[in-house]
Parts: sequence; structure tokens; C-alpha cells
Amino acid sequence: MTLAAARMAVEDAGLKKTHLSGPRVAVVLGTTMGEADVLEDLDDAWIQRGQRGIKKGMIPKYGSTLLPIHVARSLGAEGMVLTLPAACAAGNYAIGFAADLIRSGRADVVITGAAELLQELQFSGFVRLAAMAQNRCQPFDLNRQGLILGEGAALLVLESEEHAVRRGATAQAEVGGYGLSCDAYHITRPHPDAAGSITAMRDAIERSGITPDDVDFVNAHGTGTRANDLAEAKVMKEVFPHRRVPISSVKSMLGHCMGAASALEAVACVMTLETNIYPPTIGYETPDPDCNVELVANEARSGRADIILNNSLAFGGYNAVTCFARPGKLPQPVRLPRPRTHGAAGKAAFNSTARRIAPESELPPPPNASAA
Repeated sequence: MTLAAARMAVEDAGLKKTHLSGPRVAVVLGTTMGEADVLEDLDDAWIQRGQRGIKKGMIPKYGSTLLPIHVARSLGAEGMVLTLPAACAAGNYAIGFAADLIRSGRADVVITGAAELLQELQFSGFVRLAAMAQNRCQPFDLNRQGLILGEGAALLVLESEEHAVRRGATAQAEVGGYGLSCDAYHITRPHPDAAGSITAMRDAIERSGITPDDVDFVNAHGTGTRANDLAEAKVMKEVFPHRRVPISSVKSMLGHCMGAASALEAVACVMTLETNIYPPTIGYETPDPDCNVELVANEARSGRADIILNNSLAFGGYNAVTCFARPGKLPQPVRLPRPRTHGAAGKAAFNSTARRIAPESELPPPPNASAA
């Protein structure tokens, strides 16, 4: 799925092989568990046969670092390869880091995003946490019962403005600032006052050189769990005390794709910028007075979409918010330590619950120790 999304993103961006070769092209990806099917095999072997069940050739097959290495090899990129395993906020972490690589002058092009494969290991974990809904995900609904898991990969092409202009490309969006924080409150629940998430969103706004009044739409983390939705409602009330900003959760349609979630939602944000259409939160039936947000419920609707925030929360207290804007809508200069990055020249996403996109024959062999 990751390789397929990478190829589609590069094609969408109009990048040629000559644009992708060399040390100025990096690959930065997020994930929760990496190759979860391999990890599941290792777990099963350990549980069934103990240490004797772990064969010498099994361990090198697992490693979250393999994701960007395989993408880099397939595209010919020779710059930094990095995985940020920041749980369900991993996509936003990767996009923020990728933008910083360009701002700092360490890369001209970065292929970034996130991927996650659904296996029994994650599924049973969420069931044991009593976080799974029986039938459907209903974010912000009074009778919400939890999340539904999905899987997928979503990649974007970020590049510097100079590089895009030099090759005659037209940017689909600009990457503004981002905000990161950690609650350090609970391994699986957000802070009840949403303190960390509020900090992350305010930082993303400030570092983008904008005010809360400039934000047109917020893509919610929106898992459909009671704790998460309550926390996000508090974030919206605290960050936007004087206006009701439209908010929606695409997890109601895609499922919660864990480490890939905020990358898939970043692609949705870019599409909203292009179309002025807010995606809906489907399955919404009964308002929750404690989740009093301006929800785009059940049907998509049109609206101004110049500046959008992508919100994500994750186990371990991770909070990450990224800002995406229509080209030219962020102020000059953006209030960041380094110059602004023009980004999202290409995008692609897969969301699948039934099949692997890339057959095993397409995967490059695992790297040796020196390459890793």
C-alpha cells in the first residue's frame, strides 16, 4: 500500500526520475507498528514455542524503518529516510518533520505521509480496551460506542517553493506551521481538560502566522470514543471561543487507520482546499450536549476553505496539529523559525480492508545492516 501510494503521489505531482534522484530527496513516514503482519508472526512464534520459535531470518523482516527505505529505493531517492512511530498522530508528525527538512535547507523534496496494516494484534488490542463499536463509528453522537478500525497508506509530495517554480509545478496547498505536545496523562486516554491538544492547536495557529479567526475548517481526530470526542469538543470551545468553526471526522467513513489516520486526513484536507467541500461525518443521529460543535453531519457541504487545521491525538499522550492553506493565503512571512515550505504538490491515498495493494514480488529485499 505504501509503495502504491508513493507512486501515485509522485505521478500526481508530475515528478520525473531526474527530480527524485540524489541526496536532496528524502522520505519521512509515520506508522504505529510498521509491518504488523511480520510482528504478528514473531509474537505467535514466541507465544507458541518460546525463544526457540524465533528463527534467525524472522527479525530482519520486521522494522518500521523498512517503510521509507523501500519507498526510497523504488523512487531512487538518496536523502534521509526516517520513520516516526508516533502512534495515531504519526502522519502529522511526519508531515511536520518533512516540512522542517525543507525549511532548514536539508532537502528540496520530501515524500511523506504514513501507513498502517491491520492485523489481529491491533484488532484484539482495541477490543480488550473496550474501544471498538459493534456496528459503526458515530463521532460526536450521544450514543457513540467507539471506533471501527481500518488500514491504508497516504503520501504527499512536499517541496520547496524554489524547487516547484524551477520545474514549473503548481502547488496544490501550502504547509503552514504545526503544533506538538504530550499530555503525559494516560497511555490510552487524552487529558480530561484537553490541555495538551489545546496547546498543540494554538501552537499550529501561532506558528502559521494566523489567528483563530483565519481558520475555516478543522478536520477532527474524531474517533467516536467518549473520551476523545469530549476532549476535541473542549479544544474547539477553548481555541475558538467567539465563533463556531465547522468540524468533521472522516473516520466515520474510512475507519480509524491508526498510524495512517492523520496522513489520510491530510489528503482530505488538501482536497477540501481544492474543492471548497467539507467532508461529512456520517452516522450522526443524536446530538450530545457535551459535544456542542459545528459538525458537518451526514452530508458534505460547501464553504470557504482557505486555511484548514488537521487535528490528531494518539495513545501515549501524543497531540499533533498541522495547518494546510490554499497557496498564497498564509501571511508573509509565516511566524516560524525558518522560511515557510510550499508543499503538497502531489497526493495519493489507499484505504483498504480487503486486500494488499503491492504484491510481495514488488517489494525490494530487506536492507543489510550497513544500508539501514
